[in-house]
Amino acid sequence: MNQSFVDQIQNGYKFNSPSITIGCGMLDKKVLPETLVHLPLRMMNRHGLIAGATGTGKTKTLQLLAEQLSHSGVSSFLLDIKGDLSGIAMQGSSNSKIEERHNLLMLPWEAKDNYVELLTISAQKGLKLRATVSEFGPVLLSKILGLNDTQEGVVSMIFKFADDNGLLLLDLEDLKKLLQFVSNEGKEHIQKEFEAVSPASVGTILRKIIELEQQGATTFFGERSFEVEDLVRVDRKNRGVISILRANDIQDKPKFFSTFLLQILAEIYSKFPEAGDLDKPKLILFLDEAHLLFEEATPALLNQLETIIKLIRSKGIGLFFITQNPADIPESVLGQLGLKIQHALRAFTAKDRKAIKMAAENYPITEYYDVDQLITELGIGEAFVTALNEKGIPTPLVHTMLRAPESRMDVLTDQEVARLVSASEIAAYYNEEINRESAAEILTKKIEESMAQQEEMAENAPPQDSSKSGRAEKSTLEKIMGNTVTKQVGRTVARELTRGLLGMFGIKTSAPRRKKTGWF
Repeated sequence: MNQSFVDQIQNGYKFNSPSITIGCGMLDKKVLPETLVHLPLRMMNRHGLIAGATGTGKTKTLQLLAEQLSHSGVSSFLLDIKGDLSGIAMQGSSNSKIEERHNLLMLPWEAKDNYVELLTISAQKGLKLRATVSEFGPVLLSKILGLNDTQEGVVSMIFKFADDNGLLLLDLEDLKKLLQFVSNEGKEHIQKEFEAVSPASVGTILRKIIELEQQGATTFFGERSFEVEDLVRVDRKNRGVISILRANDIQDKPKFFSTFLLQILAEIYSKFPEAGDLDKPKLILFLDEAHLLFEEATPALLNQLETIIKLIRSKGIGLFFITQNPADIPESVLGQLGLKIQHALRAFTAKDRKAIKMAAENYPITEYYDVDQLITELGIGEAFVTALNEKGIPTPLVHTMLRAPESRMDVLTDQEVARLVSASEIAAYYNEEINRESAAEILTKKIEESMAQQEEMAENAPPQDSSKSGRAEKSTLEKIMGNTVTKQVGRTVARELTRGLLGMFGIKTSAPRRKKTGWF
């Protein structure tokens, strides 16, 4: 036994504040039970990285961290891209491999379940996550769509017009309808209040929106909006909730994937108050398959991400990126990750060997390991670990045998998923079908009533000069638009409204207008 190594690890991973234990150090591929590897909770908002080749144990490490955090009262949010994380809700079961591992570690293992909430942004079972277009705002939406400055200006004008007229943009269909309106029936009205809108710009924006819809965003935009504060809850046992987004059907939709993640991050950043230095974080977000987030990111989107990552930790929030190779993460982001858990990498090609050399340079220098070589020889459930101590100084790099998760390391059955969703305290609220009476329904109903009244009056009244019919029509519109029920419409633009009716939103009763075709 190398006593200097033992002393270094014991001193480097000894903390005065609450911590979680993830395993024991190894030297010369032998486990040293006296070298417990702890992670201080107060530094978990300094973000982290879990990297390694397929099949090396990244998902189990994520599961281990999430359940250890939960038992410490810390909530977490997990992206279940591969569909193999839901089992964390149920008690695990021991086997010969787990017994052998924990005998080497000399750590107890006890089967435990966890406080889990299943979330979805598709047709899968779970609490449905939604957000409105209005909540995104013009700047974030423009960045997601990859618009230039001119096109972003058009989107900002659309949002301003909607705000001025008391109209909410709830989903992408609302936004598309309003774009069509400003480039057709409402063109002159928009020009008087703002400026001319280029049909080419509108066409480009519409195409970008359709592209986003094709990646599944239609199911995400709308009501009822998810309140991110519900990601931070504890149960009667003081366990933090583990919110699992079932996202195995969106990994081939990178633009939608990055859209969702950025919205969640932006919403959390805007809603959570400044927290300062806490003994433990409020929330940890584990972003699996992180390369999908960065591969599709435009320069503007990447800049937005970097800014949020820098600032969000002051809210008591930590971000953990899970990917195959550290090279998948931009250097500007990688440099902000305080905790690194590096599983094995495979050297099949010259490119792989170069990537391994670069990965090894991300870790503290150590006299005890040939990192370049050992990183290709790590066993399943083994990893290089370095964190930040309570003073913000990197801990010694240690080859670690990780303890096994105490929850089930497998998927839930359909029946178990159904029971879990049924037992949720908040799923029924968010999954409620909201069929509010929309602008289309209200306006159509009022127009029909007014038309019927006109027809009835026309049948009973003496003949009139046809030149006065224009004034009668205008009075009808004023009556409809001034009705108190109409003023209480909650939707921005009703989905089924025809272009002629849509144009009515631009009419102000105090400003007489020259009669045009249709409702204008």
